[in-house]
Amino acid sequence: MKQSPEAVIKDIKAGKSAPVYFLQGEESFYIDQVSDYIEMHALPEHEKGFNQVVLYGKDVDFATVLNNARRYPMMADRQVVIVKEAQEIQDFKKEDKIAMLMAYLKEPLASTILVFCHKHKSLDKRKSISKTINEYAVVVESGKIYDNKLPDFIESYVASKGRKIDLAATRSIAESIGNNLDRISGEINKILINLKSDEKITEAHVQRYVGISKEYNIFELQKAVGFLDVEKAFRIVNFFASNPKNYPAIPVIINLFAYFNKLILFHRSSSSSDRELASLLGINPFFLNEYKVASGKYPLGKVIQNIHYLREADLQTKGVTNGNISDGEILKELVYKLMH
Repeated sequence: MKQSPEAVIKDIKAGKSAPVYFLQGEESFYIDQVSDYIEMHALPEHEKGFNQVVLYGKDVDFATVLNNARRYPMMADRQVVIVKEAQEIQDFKKEDKIAMLMAYLKEPLASTILVFCHKHKSLDKRKSISKTINEYAVVVESGKIYDNKLPDFIESYVASKGRKIDLAATRSIAESIGNNLDRISGEINKILINLKSDEKITEAHVQRYVGISKEYNIFELQKAVGFLDVEKAFRIVNFFASNPKNYPAIPVIINLFAYFNKLILFHRSSSSSDRELASLLGINPFFLNEYKVASGKYPLGKVIQNIHYLREADLQTKGVTNGNISDGEILKELVYKLMH
């Protein structure tokens, strides 16, 4: 049975627990969030010494896990067994060993809470073990979050800490860090440590404590290119060229490539609704106006030509058609071609 991370935590808070939880997926943030909450709150502190076991996948097999799961709690109503890095258990590749786990899933010990933390990937849904887990365990699927959902995640995470964040700071974090939720939460925590309890997170705080420059970053370059602000675009790209270690060419090209692909979608869309357009582009509606402006400055034919220039630049940085041109020079030439 599938549940959201929030639903699992709500049940644990209410004293309701399932015999087996299987937490899986590419995004480790929610897996850690649920397993950490169970580890911290499923048992009273004085019961944990005898009744809480944390195992690691690379060090155990299913027999070890199940022997711990079948043990009765000592002077308590239940015990907790958490298997971290469960994707490292080699028995997931052995049919006879999988049969042992499936047998336990069908008849788990009611006094045990068994938690598998299967990170970086999900089990093959076509396999019998996956079907059995979905039928008999509580499953939390933790997939990568879409970019247009990042602002909501950031605001929700900050709110969970009893704090506030303004829109500019939310955007700066989302666009500069990307969809790595562990890093996002870590950077937010770092900011909060340095602020007073009643201070709202602002863009200035992000710049100061995360180290994101307000003027010299890929998203300001993207905006300058989109608005045909030649002076600003070349000021930024010259700064990138003089700091190649901090501003490598390939991520810049990737971001600009994604930007112009979204402009193609914008041009070809028949929708007049801002919300539908934002959903199609995978962005927050607040940022849609930037694409409206850029679409007026870049006709569809020019956008398609720019996609060609970006592919050429990508090949140059990878040494396919480079010659002896530095990455900084490649970026300068690329930005000129994009805007002319």
